[in-house]
Amino acid sequence: MADRGTIFGVLLSETMDLKGFYGLDFGDRAPEVRLLNPDEVDDPAAIRFAVCWLPGSDAFAAYPNLEMAMSIGAGVDAMLGHPGLGEDVAICRVRDPHQADLMAGYALHEILHVERGFARMDRNRAEAKWVPLPMRPPEQCRIAVLGHGTMGRAVAKALAAAGFSVSVACRSEPAEPLPGVRYFAGADAVLQAAEGANFVVNILPLTPQTENVLNAALFDRLAEGAWLVQIGRGEHLDEADFQAALEAGRLAGASLDVFREEPLPPDHPFWRDPRIRITPHIASDSTPSVVTEQVLTSARELLEGRPLTLSVDRSQGY
Repeated sequence: MADRGTIFGVLLSETMDLKGFYGLDFGDRAPEVRLLNPDEVDDPAAIRFAVCWLPGSDAFAAYPNLEMAMSIGAGVDAMLGHPGLGEDVAICRVRDPHQADLMAGYALHEILHVERGFARMDRNRAEAKWVPLPMRPPEQCRIAVLGHGTMGRAVAKALAAAGFSVSVACRSEPAEPLPGVRYFAGADAVLQAAEGANFVVNILPLTPQTENVLNAALFDRLAEGAWLVQIGRGEHLDEADFQAALEAGRLAGASLDVFREEPLPPDHPFWRDPRIRITPHIASDSTPSVVTEQVLTSARELLEGRPLTLSVDRSQGY
């Protein structure tokens, strides 16, 4: 299978047909890059890179010469913590410029759905009830956005444009702050931004410092009856503290798009709680055209011995 002018990669996912969904079969367009499903690989030693989404625990074991593993999503925590992925393997990720806008749209949709009472109006519609609901000025609705990377900035920008009062927790003060947005930086930034918030949108990266950041200490800072929009990583949420906050009324409910275990098991109690809106990790996604181009770029860089422009800093986690 090996050819000095060809680079071979393998597609690794327990939940997706990556080749079919993203069109990862370059054919005559790029004959020097070959992507194979595991059952198509006849020489594992020839595989130099992997394209991944939630790879299994032993997914990498068969490929002794792996040099690069690339995530088709923005998050790479499943790969950084993967026991089968050696420190010598470079980690890359797709960086889709459309993802930030998709994420911002999701956050704005969920907040407007709750803030404007659309669930209640849908119940009224089912009963043929014409009942206008009271409104409050958007500026009186306080929203905490946790994280200010590319996606966090897009979320904050969209919410501020809708007239909401937005506070952002970030690692350091931004070089180009958004007009009308309040920023908190440093060790206590998350709790400071959350103080008195009616909504909290989590879009932090997953690091040892941010695991379980959505906990009782944070929920206690929110306004009574606040709403959580969780679009970061499942490991950010302390589920016991979350359920306690729901029962105490500190949280009225939540929109959860990410979970510690995905797919969310059918017997998980979140499915049966009417206070929780569940979506299957679709707040944003990499678009097929961008995935195709960036996988091809990274494979060619590896083949030609050039620096990997989409690589991840392992120490930072993104």
